[in-house]
Amino acid sequence: MNVKIKLSDCLRPLLLGAVFLGTTAQAEVQQIDRVVAIVDTDVVMQSQLNQRVREVQQTIAKRGDTLPPEHVLDQQVLERLIIENIQLQMGDRSGIRITDEELNQAVGTIAQRNNMTLEQFRGALERDGLSYEDAREQIRREMVISRVRQRRVAERIQVGDQEIANFLASESGKLQLSVEYHLANIQVRVADGASSSEIQAADRRAKELYQQLQQGADFAQLAIASSASETALEGGDMGWRKAAQLPAPFDAMIGAMTPGEVSEPIRTPGGFVLLKLLEKRGGDSQVRDEVHVRHILIKPSEIRSEQETKRLAERIYDRVIAGEDFSELAKDFSEDPGTALNGGDLNWIDPSALVPEFRAVMAKTESGETSKPFKTSYGWHVLQVIGRRATDGSEEFRKQQALNVLRNRKYEEELQTWLRQIRDEAYVETKL
Repeated sequence: MNVKIKLSDCLRPLLLGAVFLGTTAQAEVQQIDRVVAIVDTDVVMQSQLNQRVREVQQTIAKRGDTLPPEHVLDQQVLERLIIENIQLQMGDRSGIRITDEELNQAVGTIAQRNNMTLEQFRGALERDGLSYEDAREQIRREMVISRVRQRRVAERIQVGDQEIANFLASESGKLQLSVEYHLANIQVRVADGASSSEIQAADRRAKELYQQLQQGADFAQLAIASSASETALEGGDMGWRKAAQLPAPFDAMIGAMTPGEVSEPIRTPGGFVLLKLLEKRGGDSQVRDEVHVRHILIKPSEIRSEQETKRLAERIYDRVIAGEDFSELAKDFSEDPGTALNGGDLNWIDPSALVPEFRAVMAKTESGETSKPFKTSYGWHVLQVIGRRATDGSEEFRKQQALNVLRNRKYEEELQTWLRQIRDEAYVETKL
């Protein structure tokens, strides 16, 4: 598909719920689906693997990259499907459900980001080889996985005032608050508890890949064929990042790299990583809009249903409108551990740092007003806008930037550790 923004950049394909049977003009020939992996209490079917492999092949072909051998691609795709399946099962056990209203809103947001109407979006999907219903299912599953990660990973991350101060005072912090980097990586995985001989073998493999790159090998093609990273099938492309979002020692070395340069293998807790700097941008001073906002967050749980959660948020809203103190209600009811004790105060914040649903409601709420209850992936919110301002690198804004960077860095570290942990703990039997 050739639109301003490729659909594949907006939808990371997930498991397709339907089972696709091979059909031909000869009715007597029909491929029978089979199990290619048992994952805890669920399975991955050959049809699911075939469909995902076709999608990945199309994506790689559009980029003009060379496809890896079929058996290598099958293994890469199957491993991704297994990791996704584990997370979807966790979401199901936790009672995570995506309502039709939420799904419709997400689809509409994706269409708007591509400057398309819903009908144009449907047409773009068809040209990209996806049905509208299949795309909705992919989006739903991606939303479930996102919420699972928020509950299991993001909520455990805390950043202290001293960490922020240390970061702002560091050379790395000064650099990363002004420049962004477009990165790609290749990971050679080392299992937890690996023996010294296994670590040495992984080290040799990483050095072999580095030598191939130095001799002119294509980074994206090597990533597709050899990387164990979650972004392997995208050619290792990690998107735009601040170097401080990455675990050490990448944050210290990235500022000295030039676009196109590849780092030597770096030892990390998960193995060895080669990092390529594709582009860098930023550094200019910009005036940004900030909003001083506070909120009360109510989350559904195993003992409180979605509807009960919504009704509680509505009762709290009614109490605010009746004149009760927002700060005191936040201290009593809010389930956001980072702001509850401060009366729900998020302080002055850049709207771009917030999830789209929160940002949209905040934009429509006038200063001094309180929003009606609304839902995000975190739960049900009531927010109150205290004020708005434009700022150019103010100290408070720099602190908020530092907070976001440090949270993202910890999230990346914690996410990779968590993904390895759930993969190791799951019962997986492959049948390729």
